[in-house]
Amino acid sequence: MTKRETYEARTEAFLLPLLEQHQFELVDVEYVKEAGSWYLRAYIDKEGGITVDDCETISRILSDWLDKEDFIEDSYILEVSSPGLGRPLKKDKDFERSLGAEVELRLYKAREKQKEFAGILKAYDKDTVTVELEDGSEMLFARAELALIRLAFDF
Repeated sequence: MTKRETYEARTEAFLLPLLEQHQFELVDVEYVKEAGSWYLRAYIDKEGGITVDDCETISRILSDWLDKEDFIEDSYILEVSSPGLGRPLKKDKDFERSLGAEVELRLYKAREKQKEFAGILKAYDKDTVTVELEDGSEMLFARAELALIRLAFDF
């Protein structure tokens, strides 16, 4: 396990029972470097949406635990937030919840001279995602070729 995976797994293991107590869902935990700074991010959600107060409550508890455990070697910024509208689909539960919904996909490498696709999520498994395109045809994508898959949203 990489350092990043270890930090994410340990944080997730702490958060799961805590969030269950508050009737929240853990959407994702990520430890990433952006613009020269490390970030430990926890994305949480609940029926009806997460409030700033919800994020603050979890952030305080998580921050105290992280200070006590002190297992992250780097200096980092802690963020607890809602996954937002453009929430990426990462875990099987995200795909399950999104079956039948419109999704946007971005590929690492172009296929048929394009990198972006949109359509209805029809099926998934551990290796693939099937999307029904606008013309009614279905396309199968390997999950490894997806740079991003998220729910589509219109304004």
